[in-house]
Amino acid sequence: MADLFTQEANTSRQDTSEDPTARPLADRLRPKTLDEVIGQRHLLGPDGTLRRMIASGRLGSLILWGPPGTGKTTVARLLANETGYRFKQISAVFSGVADLKKVFEEARFERLSGHRTLLFVDEIHRFNRAQQDGFLPVMEDGTVVLIGATTENPSFELNAALLSRSQVLRFESLTPPDLEALAERAEAALGERLPLDDDARAAIHGLADGDGRALLGLIEEVFASTKPGEILDPAGLLQVVQRRAPIYDKKQDGHYNLISALHKTVRGSDPDAALYYFARMLDAGEDPLFLARRLIRMAVEDIGMADPQALPLAVAARDAYQMLGSPEGELALAQVVVYLAAAPKSNAVYTAFAEASALAKSTGSPMPPMSILNAPTKLMKGQGYGEGYIYDHDTPEGFSGQEYFPEKLGRQEFYHPVERGFEREIKKRLEYFARLRSKKAEDQG
Repeated sequence: MADLFTQEANTSRQDTSEDPTARPLADRLRPKTLDEVIGQRHLLGPDGTLRRMIASGRLGSLILWGPPGTGKTTVARLLANETGYRFKQISAVFSGVADLKKVFEEARFERLSGHRTLLFVDEIHRFNRAQQDGFLPVMEDGTVVLIGATTENPSFELNAALLSRSQVLRFESLTPPDLEALAERAEAALGERLPLDDDARAAIHGLADGDGRALLGLIEEVFASTKPGEILDPAGLLQVVQRRAPIYDKKQDGHYNLISALHKTVRGSDPDAALYYFARMLDAGEDPLFLARRLIRMAVEDIGMADPQALPLAVAARDAYQMLGSPEGELALAQVVVYLAAAPKSNAVYTAFAEASALAKSTGSPMPPMSILNAPTKLMKGQGYGEGYIYDHDTPEGFSGQEYFPEKLGRQEFYHPVERGFEREIKKRLEYFARLRSKKAEDQG
């Protein structure tokens, strides 16, 4: 049964009178065996996961996770061919509960005839939780072997119950050698070499961004737009093809992956890598003010008192962007990226505040020492408020060494400065105060 949601695997049913050059290049070069698939050697190599699965004679349910154009649909179709399963494909974009029920009923009927069904669900993450739960009974009773494809992190987008019944396989972006092999395959099919010089040939790999289908589309554009005998350099290439937007969605995996990379490269004191990820996010259309807020957070969490200027500089860069706009304002943010990455690092305040917060939540409301409480009325003064308080400025060292913690708690230590940047000086001061406090305690004893 062929309908809007079904794509038959058997390409031999194509009308032989159809001009093959009328079909997109990606369709014409679609692999017919797993050996023809370019890339994914960790899955399809001699010791790859899928090779071992096929050799065992048992195909389990799978979630194929990876970027677009890496072969997920093709591999699912070829797995059905290799194992003798009947291939059925639906898209979560167009299908609903009624469509799923029809597919399941058909699979049950085919099973009675001894035919097993491999159900391929493209964009499976687009199904809601209830729809995902609908797959569980037919997976458990063997009605279908489910292969779902997703570009999003399955941990966040798929039900735990569905994941527990499936093996997640990660598809990787095609590498430059993979893309070159694909380009050579296209040249062989078309019977002519790409009209690109060496630099442009490398540039078209970058434009494809690891997406094999995109590369073949770019190759078609190049052949359609160049004159006989013309050889394009990188600048000429960019004139005849539309630049692809990087793989990035400000609310999905790409966004979180890159902001994580930016944060960790700043924390790891690598300004070059930090600038690279910062530039990638801007290039993909990220909101610069979002990045500015994250830079402020990095100044607080990862640098802290090791360089007290980091926070005001990060805030100033945000304000500069708001005043200047793009592109000058982005340069101000880039300056802070470099400053933060090169600054000494300390999370001592971050850790101290977490410990103080935990103690504050767990100890109720013990009274501070009476000596440090104000006594604005005679009644309060008579009850001992403020009694015995020592005004620090009246002491020779400007330090009284009084006890400020509630008596119930006793003295606590949360903040432990590191031996880096300005915190090295703070540590010396605190050690000095500790020695004075100890001496005053001895004198009073």
